[in-house]
Amino acid sequence: MKGITRRFFGKIMAGSAAAAASGLSLPAFAKSQASGSAPNPTRLQYPEGFLWGCATASYQIEGGAKDGGRGPSLWDVFSHTPGKTHEGDTGDVADDSYHLYKEDVRLLKNLGVQTYRMSMSWSRIFPEGKGKVNQTGVDYYSNVVDELLKNNITPYITLFHWDTPAALAGGWQNRDTSKAFADYAAFITKKLGDRVKHWMTTNEFVCFTDLGYKIGQFAPGLKLPDAQVNQVRHHGILAHGLAVQAIRANTPSGTQVGLAENATVYVPIIETKEHVEAAQKATRLGNAPFLTALMEGKYMNLYLEREGANAPKVEEGDFKAISSPLDFVGINVYTPFFVRADDSKQGYAEIPYPTSQPKMASPWILLAPECLYWAVRNVVDLWKIPALYITENGTSSDDVINSAGRIDDIDRIMYLRNHLSHLHRAVSEGYPVKGYFLWSLLDNFEWADGYSKRFGIHYVDFKTQKRTPKLSAEWYKNTIAQNAVL
Repeated sequence: MKGITRRFFGKIMAGSAAAAASGLSLPAFAKSQASGSAPNPTRLQYPEGFLWGCATASYQIEGGAKDGGRGPSLWDVFSHTPGKTHEGDTGDVADDSYHLYKEDVRLLKNLGVQTYRMSMSWSRIFPEGKGKVNQTGVDYYSNVVDELLKNNITPYITLFHWDTPAALAGGWQNRDTSKAFADYAAFITKKLGDRVKHWMTTNEFVCFTDLGYKIGQFAPGLKLPDAQVNQVRHHGILAHGLAVQAIRANTPSGTQVGLAENATVYVPIIETKEHVEAAQKATRLGNAPFLTALMEGKYMNLYLEREGANAPKVEEGDFKAISSPLDFVGINVYTPFFVRADDSKQGYAEIPYPTSQPKMASPWILLAPECLYWAVRNVVDLWKIPALYITENGTSSDDVINSAGRIDDIDRIMYLRNHLSHLHRAVSEGYPVKGYFLWSLLDNFEWADGYSKRFGIHYVDFKTQKRTPKLSAEWYKNTIAQNAVL
């Protein structure tokens, strides 16, 4: 696909200013152990208690766009605008999981996952984004949670995966949207907090800020000047911080709070001290408006200098909320950028991809599985995060049902096997990775790509809604059962 994509957009975040190297040390390596009585040093065994799951998002799978009192979101408006999505595809029906959620829970149970990352449609709870509650929407999510728990699957719920209620005037340009989000977070976590113990505030800041308000590829499809984009970014991270505070105030002790962020991943071209430090400098500066600001409680001076008069306006108390302590950080990882050390002010240079760099079915997914290791290492070494989840990792594939009725997506298995091998390295070296959520359980509405890209390990016939396990589902089921990379 030509143009800029949501996860590829991270390149834009890296500026020309300098960032200091962290100089933090690496945890000692611990040998992996094989299951059973006979050690097998070649087997990539994950530790006991490692959590395996799948991930989805509300607008991508639910459908039922006008059912049960749900109000429209910006994605409803955007997808119904001619020319905005592939062949005019919308999420009106998607996978119809709104009606078929019990079937989807059975798919999860058959895989043997311990966890499921899902999101909730804000406008299904508050059709106007605030004010009057839609009890039917509350009941729907309560029923989904109950169905998961009945099947011994722990829900990890993301409160916002881009489907901003359309009724909120100005969307993320309006600071009041951050406050409305916190009110929504307070309400629904209090309602479900007796059963849901793991909450994520937002998913991928850059996608609902820059892609929506800077280049117009995502809802609401605007192309604002830099100063206004920076303010949208600030309202996004403020919403996260206010929501963290709201969740803490409205849920029982022990509730775990984090977020899911597609932090731009920088891989050193060679694993030597100077290039590793360059990758950490790039990680800090490349994520300056989002994860760096959250973890450090301020905007980097170099980021503010680079933005100049376009820098975001910060009100008193904003960063106290934004930097609210987290129990975990979730990172969504698909593809990296490569950097090397140099003598420039910023201390690193990005290496362009060669034309021969392998790609997956979605051309923005470059095959470089070491990114999963470096995503973990860079983030933990920089900010000493206590717990981390891979909240998304996966790939599209040119899936077809063959004459035998199978979907033999061996390219997806190759992608997942290699990424999990590199994640195993991070776990073995002592990095606090607690679990992995594969993207995705189902083929679904892939935003501006509509239904042209299939990311699921279950094939969905969008006309009949029939779900068919792909070969990758069988592979993942066996990986989970053996708790090892197969």
